[in-house]
Amino acid sequence: MSLSLLDSTSNTKQPPRPSTPPGPPPPNSTRITPSFLSFGVVCSSNINRSMEAHVVLANAGLTVESYGTGTQVRLPGRSAMEPRVFKFGTRYEDMYKSLAATDEDEAFFTQNGVLGLCQRGAAVKAGPQRWQDTSNSDVTKHDVVIAFEERIYDAVVEDLQTREPTEDFEPIHVVCLDTKDNPHEAKVQGRVALELCWLLEMTAKRVGKDGLVVEIPEILDAFQNERLKHTPIKVLHQLCYL
Repeated sequence: MSLSLLDSTSNTKQPPRPSTPPGPPPPNSTRITPSFLSFGVVCSSNINRSMEAHVVLANAGLTVESYGTGTQVRLPGRSAMEPRVFKFGTRYEDMYKSLAATDEDEAFFTQNGVLGLCQRGAAVKAGPQRWQDTSNSDVTKHDVVIAFEERIYDAVVEDLQTREPTEDFEPIHVVCLDTKDNPHEAKVQGRVALELCWLLEMTAKRVGKDGLVVEIPEILDAFQNERLKHTPIKVLHQLCYL
């Protein structure tokens, strides 16, 4: 068994940063660092859906951070009744090492794709972050938050509505792109999220953030109708202030 990619010695070699999935950003788009808008992407455990979107958006030049809303990071185990559970903040490297502790475990978690998810996470940031534990100062950096499941969308909206308002009281758009929690669907919706985020980015550059508040309902309706021609997708939107 080899753990050379995630060895904890002084000559640690990190996994290579993943490349953007096939397909360039939309035509006429320009890489901007930082982008005009800041995006948050959220799933349950910050290891599959939100991390896929984190990689895709970041590699396309958008400012993004990813989060989870669960109480713990839950990864598929040998059965539905035996998930592997970690605390938020546990380093992806340490998850990898734990899951590959024996040859048998390494083979199993390689086959079910979980080690690959940990490896990708370690290439992007230290460990999964929990949305509800994130400070107001960090949350309010985001203009748009994409949630990849309706219950996660509800959790983000509820969290924003119960936080102590800041002096600036700026708008935060929370959008739901409902996505099944598996790597294939995460890749598909990662590209959908990129399309939507580039559309919002270009609109905000044209009309400003206040203008986006006015235009986003129509943008999302048109986006959902267009995407329905290709794949069923349910888009929800809640305007919050913090």
